[in-house]
Amino acid sequence: MTHIAIDTSKKEAKLFLEYAKTLAFVTFYDKPNSTTLKAMREAKKHKSKRHGSAKELILSLNK
Repeated sequence: MTHIAIDTSKKEAKLFLEYAKTLAFVTFYDKPNSTTLKAMREAKKHKSKRHGSAKELILSLNK
């Protein structure tokens, strides 16, 4: 699952949002779930893990 932020102050963003709502594989939630909120708090406190490349990230996830 991926969380994205869309700046809806622009016309193109609003059009994209309306288009995304028509897609069967896209679900919108009013607010993030508890796991996402926890990850967001940790990222703000600089407790998230950093990786030098996408390859390093994938290797760490596969452990």
